Amino acid sequence: MAVRRSLDEAMMRAALAEARKGVGKTAPNPAVGAVLVRAGGILAKGWHRAAGCPHAEIEALRNLPSASSAKGATLYVTLEPCSTHGKTPPCTEAIISAGIARVVYGAQDPNPKHAGRGKDVLERAGIAVGHGVLGAECEELNRYWNKWIRTGLPYVTAKCGMTLDGRIASPPGRRWITSEAARRDVMRLRAECGAILIGGGTARVDNPRLTVRGVLVARQPLRVVWSRSGRIDPKCLLLADEERDRTLVYRGKSLGRVLKDLGRRGVEHVLIEGGGRTLGAAFDQSLVDRIVFYVAPILTGGPVPAVGGIGAKDNISGVRLINTVYKRVGPDLKITAEVARG
Repeated sequence: MAVRRSLDEAMMRAALAEARKGVGKTAPNPAVGAVLVRAGGILAKGWHRAAGCPHAEIEALRNLPSASSAKGATLYVTLEPCSTHGKTPPCTEAIISAGIARVVYGAQDPNPKHAGRGKDVLERAGIAVGHGVLGAECEELNRYWNKWIRTGLPYVTAKCGMTLDGRIASPPGRRWITSEAARRDVMRLRAECGAILIGGGTARVDNPRLTVRGVLVARQPLRVVWSRSGRIDPKCLLLADEERDRTLVYRGKSLGRVLKDLGRRGVEHVLIEGGGRTLGAAFDQSLVDRIVFYVAPILTGGPVPAVGGIGAKDNISGVRLINTVYKRVGPDLKITAEVARG
């Protein structure tokens, strides 16, 4: 059993490597990878490239040297195979038709309507099924999609670049607080999201583009402005550049309602980039799932905090962070952490 478990984990890691190729490219579908194995050797690999394209299991089957070589093989896939018709036929049908003897998947389908159904279909067809191998890693791979499927709400990442004393307003003559290395890192973060959200004040003062630059993306994220007044200069970049059709301005709505509407539009991951009022409202309303803060080695003082809002009434009720990771990016410190629930 130990030998089999070791092989299962090694093959699932290979499937995870395939799945990571699709991160940020597959919305509103999950990133999934698959490998077909016989006698400990990999016969073929596959990954889901985009919504509407073949699923990872089908890609792996197509990449076999011959259709018959799947007979008696083991399929490793990072997510439970789909068992219902969508834009593509159910993968369970293809798996059964190919003569695969065993299927091992990492994470269960998070949709309550489908969870466990793929396993049942395969077992009824006489296929041995194993599951939960590297389950935490497979679940983490699609954390944005998982929340959206379960709740209809996007996963929310709060991002900001701040001074060491927690300020986000640049001194006169200096546009950027953080380094070029940190800004390149932010582009990779933007490439994983479906929408970037800022407040109306940030739109008016900074006139940002909110696009992904220097990183290949299939489609630019939506650009979202949350504003009390809705007064945005029609000549600003968000309303006048080549991506203007992908800008949404919400006037007089609660931040929670904005996120619900984005979820209905199929947005799985929202990156809130500020400013302080917007980030404060997001934390006050418990809407944030994760933070990515970049701290520059500079002190500026001044009245504009990174996170405003009402704030916590005492230290006990403050936002608690878990799974904190500290990383140096150029001269800056990148802090990534999840918001503790309960």
